[in-house]
Amino acid sequence: MSFSMSCLFLSSAIKRAQAAWLWRGRRDFAASVAIPPTMVDSKNHFFARRPMPLDTLLFAAPATLAVTLVAALLGLLIGSFLNVVVHRLPIMTQREIDNYLAERDGKEWPHKEKFNLMTPRSRCPHCGHGITALENIPVVSWLVLRGRCSACKAPISARYPIVELVTAGLTALVVWTFGSGWAGLASMVFAWLLIAMTLIDYDVKELPDDLTYPLLWLGLLVNLNGTFVPLRDAVIGAMAGYLALWSVYWLFKLVTGKEGMGYGDFKLLAALGAWMGWAMLPTIIILSSAVGAVVGICLIVFAGRSRDYKIPFGPYLAGAGMIALLYGLPLTRYAQGFLLP
Repeated sequence: MSFSMSCLFLSSAIKRAQAAWLWRGRRDFAASVAIPPTMVDSKNHFFARRPMPLDTLLFAAPATLAVTLVAALLGLLIGSFLNVVVHRLPIMTQREIDNYLAERDGKEWPHKEKFNLMTPRSRCPHCGHGITALENIPVVSWLVLRGRCSACKAPISARYPIVELVTAGLTALVVWTFGSGWAGLASMVFAWLLIAMTLIDYDVKELPDDLTYPLLWLGLLVNLNGTFVPLRDAVIGAMAGYLALWSVYWLFKLVTGKEGMGYGDFKLLAALGAWMGWAMLPTIIILSSAVGAVVGICLIVFAGRSRDYKIPFGPYLAGAGMIALLYGLPLTRYAQGFLLP
């Protein structure tokens, strides 16, 4: 065999090897490039009993169990961090507003100490006990401590492990659905941001720009190459999403003299439009109404809330957005087939 033919054969074998390594695993890889049995059986063979390569972990196909389990573990860690974000981000925003107003009025800043998502260290709100690393293991630490502070025995809210478990579940679900390629990685960030916004809006009735704007721009960035929808549909979706709720807001205000929703809701629906395009907006709005009805009924029946109890619209939109990302197309086709037989 000539030298040029040998190089051509080697180049072809390498390309086939890369594809097999990414999508089919070590066993199919050995078969695809016809590795001699002596090499496969060798104890020093490069491919023998090696851990899962990073490329396989990051670019796995949908419904890959091992990668989904890894994603769930990552979701537990991110859920623990989201608990910090939900608690601290509104405080950070309020401190910035207080300092700005004080500076405008020529006064000293009321908040001079450093306060962000990393500093200061997490502490028990009752006794000030610093949370150690062993006390901060997602879900496990809460169970071991039996839901109480190790120092003062004050109760620790069950919401912390619930957020961690929900984050783990949604992270695993999007990776199972989209794989761990660009669509799966983007969907994980999408889910994490929606979880944080849902809890913040529920707690303080506000959707922070620090979360809605990144979600909006990330949706446009992800769709530059049409990951979920063409870029044209994403841009129109962002504009239509904002204008739709903006119009409802002003119409409601003109008729009743009251504000029915906040500007954060406009930005959130614009972000969802940037991710899933303008055609998905009607589905998202209908789903948000359905989610709101279910949540409202549950609160009245199981939590004893009155019908006048107010819940911000952001959690409904976030829930609808998550459902639409995962099941929006099948639901839309089903609705079209039901309405237009």
